[in-house]
This record gives sequence, structure tokens and C-alpha cells, in this order.
Amino acid sequence: MENAQNKLKLKFGLVGRDISYSFSRNYFAQKFERDNLPHSYVNFDLQSIEELDNIIKNTPNLKGLNVTIPYKEEVIPLLHNLNKRARKIGAVNTIRITRNQKRIGYNTDYYGFKKSLEPHLKKHHQKALILGTGGASKAIAYALKKLKIQYNYVSRSNKKDVAFLYSDLNNKIISSYNIIINCTPIGTFPKIDECPNIPYESLTDKHILYDLIYNPEQTKFLSYGASKGAITINGAEMLKLQAEKSWEIWNKF
Repeated sequence: MENAQNKLKLKFGLVGRDISYSFSRNYFAQKFERDNLPHSYVNFDLQSIEELDNIIKNTPNLKGLNVTIPYKEEVIPLLHNLNKRARKIGAVNTIRITRNQKRIGYNTDYYGFKKSLEPHLKKHHQKALILGTGGASKAIAYALKKLKIQYNYVSRSNKKDVAFLYSDLNNKIISSYNIIINCTPIGTFPKIDECPNIPYESLTDKHILYDLIYNPEQTKFLSYGASKGAITINGAEMLKLQAEKSWEIWNKF
């Protein structure tokens, strides 16, 4: 009987670096308590993604993982297979661990972002700037493509697919891109006085500013947008949606 009960006590977790602030751990702890489930969700704070093998081997009843900065791309070579959408995006934020210990990668960031942005879109929201080029930005680009919104990347350095450096941004560019998405960690607690270096004076009430950061609730980036009458969205709703989609994936099989 005890063995049967232990098998029901599944483990889930978050893989990242410096993740003591984790949204996911609190979200799933509350979910398990609310739904009277015996599972646990823990943070796996890794200095290197190479540590993942040992974590999986030495954690009994581990069924699923979320992946956050900076490992959404680095984790891919350690997986046995990728869901079709994750393969197209090129980044993974959810891993399902099968009964025979196979690791399957998925991307639920795409779903969370798309669903949280859609209610705010109006006809004039045709073009977007994506600030940053990390793993999260790839899911955002994929979602924008599905929404038929033209997008370009902004980065601090010249890279493949980057249209603008921050130093290129001016009134004309900001005026013609009325969705701006911060996919960088700039402005995350405790560095709340920082924000991406863009010409905020060019923002209008026709803009949407979306920040993937959720702590603080209103970043300096969003606060500048709000002062210009722009629609502002933080990362909280996206995180809830992607977490529920992860839960669905872990329990579908």
C-alpha cells in the first residue's frame, strides 16, 4: 500500500540559474494544495545544464520539468525528442519524462504569450519589436508569426536575424512598431531601476508594451509605457497559461 502511495507522489521542478524568485514553484505548490494532490515541485538551480543528467537519474518519480533562463536552448541536446512546435521554435521550456526515462521537449511559452496578447490587439497593431534574442524571444517570434504580426529583433550586438541595435532606435522606428516586447531580464527584481534603452518619449496610446518580467508587477519599462497611455502587460498571465499547458502535457500521457 505504501509503495502504491509513493508512486502517486510525483515530482516536478524548474531548471534554471539563480531561480530562488521562481513563480513556478509557488504556483504549483498552491495548485497541489488546492487540488489535494500529493505531488511536489522543486527548484533545480544549476550552474551548468550538464548537471541535468544527474538530477533526472537521482530524482525518483520525476515526471516533468519547466526550463527557464538561461537553458531554454542549451537543454535541447540533452533531450531524446522534441515536440514539432518546440523544434520549429528552437527553444524548450517544458520537458516530459516518460516511464522509460525518455525526455521529450515542448514549448508552452508560445501558447502563454499568444493567449495573453490576443485580447489586447487592435487593427493597427501590425508590427512588433522583440527586445532580446534569447530562448524566450524565439517563442514570442513564433507566436507573432501565427498572429500574422510582422516583427524584428533588437539586440545590443549584431547577430543573425537582428534588424536593429538599441543605438539604431529612433522616433520613426518606435512610431512604426506599435508592439514592443521585452524578452530580456533587464528590470527584474532586485534591479528594478533598470530598463531597456529605447526612446520612450516616442511611445503613444497606440502602443502595446509587453514585459515578460512579472517581478516587479510594473517594471520601469511598463511604467514609461503607462505614462504615455500605452497598453501595458506584464508576464504574470503568460506564466499562468504556460504553467497550465505544461501540466496538461505532463498528465496527457
